[in-house]
Formats: sequence, C-alpha cells, structure tokens
Amino acid sequence: MADAGRDDRCPPIGNWATLFGMGYDDRPYWCSMCSLRGFWKPHRAARECTMIDWDDVRHFLAVARGGSVRAAAGRLGVNHSTVLRRIAQLEERLGAQMFEKLPSGYRLTAAGEEVLELANQMEASSHQLETRVFGRDQSVRGLLRVTLAPPLATHLLMPDFADFARLHPDIEMEILSSGELANLTNREADVAIRVVYDRKTLPLNLHGLKGPELFGGVYMSRDRLAAWRADAPDPIRWIVISIHGIPDWAREGEVRTTGVPFRTTDGEAQIVAVRQGLGITTLPCFVGDADPLLVRVPGTDLHMYGTLWLLTQGETRKTKRVQLFTEFVSRRLAAYAPLLAGLSLSRD
Repeated sequence: MADAGRDDRCPPIGNWATLFGMGYDDRPYWCSMCSLRGFWKPHRAARECTMIDWDDVRHFLAVARGGSVRAAAGRLGVNHSTVLRRIAQLEERLGAQMFEKLPSGYRLTAAGEEVLELANQMEASSHQLETRVFGRDQSVRGLLRVTLAPPLATHLLMPDFADFARLHPDIEMEILSSGELANLTNREADVAIRVVYDRKTLPLNLHGLKGPELFGGVYMSRDRLAAWRADAPDPIRWIVISIHGIPDWAREGEVRTTGVPFRTTDGEAQIVAVRQGLGITTLPCFVGDADPLLVRVPGTDLHMYGTLWLLTQGETRKTKRVQLFTEFVSRRLAAYAPLLAGLSLSRD
C-alpha cells in the first residue's frame, strides 16, 4: 500500500466532508468526475451514490508518505487492520490497485502516483476549508491547541495556562508539549510558542507576535560548588543530553571537568543529574536561575538561544479564543523578560 504538511505528513483528525462522488446504477461506465480528476478506469457504480471517503484518502496518504502500513498506523493512531481496510475500500471505489507490496515496504503503482497528486490537492483544500470556517468562530468556547517545547511548559508557562483556563472555563485547552514541531498550516495546533534564532526562518504564511529574548547559562549544584571550593576529590563531569552533546558556546569557567561525560536522554533527567552534584550542564536561565539548588558556574557566560515568538496561521488567528490566548500569554511573557534573559538573579 504522512512548527508545510505535518513534516511526517498526516493531516489532523477531524470531521471531513467527502469530496467527490460517483455513479448511481450498476452498469460499468466512465464516471465523469473520475475522468475529470484523472481516475480513468471504468468501474461499476453502486446502486446508491458512492462517495470517496476522505478518511480513506487520509489513510492512503499516510501509507504513501510513511512507506508502510505500520508507519501509517502509528501516525494516525489506528491499528494495522484499519489501515488495510481503508486502502482496500479506496481501491475498490476507484477500481485500481494503489500499492505494490515489496520486501522494503509499500510502493505506489502508476495509478497510485496519479491518485497521490490529487489526494495532496484534496488535503490542501480540506485544510483551507477548515481554517476559513474556524476563523469565523468568535465564541470563547471550544478547543484551543497550543504547541511548545517541554521546558517552556513545565518550568515556565503551565501556571499561566492554568490561570487562562480558569478565566475561560468553556475553552478546552490541549497543550502539545513535545520536541516535535506541530504544523500550524495543517491545523495540528492553533498557537505555537517557539524559540526562533533568525526571524528570516519564520514561514511567510505564519503571523508572529514577538516576545522576549531567551538566554542560557552553565550551572551546577550549590553543594557541589561548595565541595569544589573545599577541594573535594570527586570528579566533575559534563552532564549532557545524548543527542546534543556539549554546546559549542559552553565553557567550564573556573570549574574544570575531570570525569567522563554523564549522558541523559531528556531535559528532566539532565536537571535531576545536576541537582545530584554530578557536574555541570547548560540550562535555560529560566530553569537554572529559578532552581534554588542550582547556581551558575563562576567564570562562565550567558548565551542567547533566540527570541520567543507566538505564532498563528491564517484565519485561525482571527478567532476570539486564539486572540484572547495570545494577548494573555504575550503579557505574561513580557513580565518574564528579566528571568528569560538571565537578569533576575546575580551570579554567585
């Protein structure tokens, strides 16, 4: 047999209209709609009007983009058999085989290649339709999806999200706190809070509200610094997230590392490790300065990660709940500017 489509390319789950129909009796015939859209093969129409279901097309796109049924099922959050059933339904309605099954995965047939081009157009039209209708919604109720990096949610903005939820109890908030960038164009999220180093890299179709600058520094535990000053013999290690390593800008300052690195797979484990006195690590200032157990390593400098931006897209930004949220969070971020820039605490 998916922060621009989902960069692994599957559209958001929702109620989608079926987009084009076929015949009305049980005779083989050339369907005018299929011919117009490139589905050239004569097929037998159902007695009742048969519609191509967008959900079938959605599953087709996920397999075409993922290269396997398993990848498609994972992206769509369904089981293996559901994907196979949806593909079979689409093939039956179009009267053509969409995929060849190979040892390396699923490869599109010639018919599948033509369907893929049109399915991409259907997807784009569906997103545009949903976005325009959503933009007319001026109620202060309904779903609001916000995407941001986990540290911003966990260590900075969750109390503010809670305040906003209390102010607007009819808005259903969904916080997408993940290292993966949700795609606003595909309506995977309504608002993105992102750290942007170069403004020129922002997509032109996104509306941006600029926030404060974000800085980071090098930190260690207060107890470990006191032990180092007392000439404790324990080794001091760099504590790093495995996939990132030691940033180019970071240096040891007055405290020199003497042990092999200590690696973690996520930011929360990194913070716990530095609290335990294993060594030094880099953290955003809003994390390190706010932690009473941590202190900046003497002789080290701050580094600018980038600028925080609140991003919205198209008609979505015109909705009342998105406007209320962006205005609210923008004010909170402005108040956090000294903390984000590393100016709220003096160095020890």
